[in-house]
Amino acid sequence: MNRNRGALLVAAAGGGAIGAGLMAAALVFAASSPVSETIVRGALERHPEILVETADLLRDRQYAPTIESNRLALETPFGSSWKGAARPDVTLVEFYDYACGYCRASLPHVDRLLAEDKGLRVVFRELPILGPESVSAARLALAASKAGRFGAFHDALYAAGNPSTETLAIAAKAAGVAATPVESPEYEAELKRNFELAGQLGATGTPLFVVGDRVINAAIGYDGLKKAIAAARAKG
Repeated sequence: MNRNRGALLVAAAGGGAIGAGLMAAALVFAASSPVSETIVRGALERHPEILVETADLLRDRQYAPTIESNRLALETPFGSSWKGAARPDVTLVEFYDYACGYCRASLPHVDRLLAEDKGLRVVFRELPILGPESVSAARLALAASKAGRFGAFHDALYAAGNPSTETLAIAAKAAGVAATPVESPEYEAELKRNFELAGQLGATGTPLFVVGDRVINAAIGYDGLKKAIAAARAKG
């Protein structure tokens, strides 16, 4: 292995987005050399996080054009299905299901970010994938959203528990909407649009976050979301 190739592998092992990108290039570059295979394997064993960073970087590059071409549809909320800044400098989009445990686990992190970051808006997009009660919850949430009472419904349902006849009635009462889900053409069109958008972004479940040029299909916690928001803000 020549000195230049060795320097590339060492740099790639340095971590971060730049390191991840270099490692991706280095893996391809080194593949033609049996000798360098050992060097690559050693670097990955010492810095396994590079594989995760490389995968994230490649995913971002894959979906960035899709995000850009659909940004208006992604970041324009249905009714009042948003929280945070009226004039945001960063918008975080969350596709979620009220029956999803990972979405529930993400709730306090999203709320904390909203409390701390006055330039942040979170747009909530219904993606009911976990059964009939999820669909009922989504339809009621859209009814509350259209009435300008999304926040009241959203908070009340999460406080009451997983979607059920009883918890949905509690949330509907808190939002001042009827407790019987309605299959309105408007609501069904919104749900269809959300499923199409999530599909284009490679969704494999919920939550699915979109911020800046990034697609995050996982509950990555407060620090991960904060870092993604900061990166989106830095790009303007």
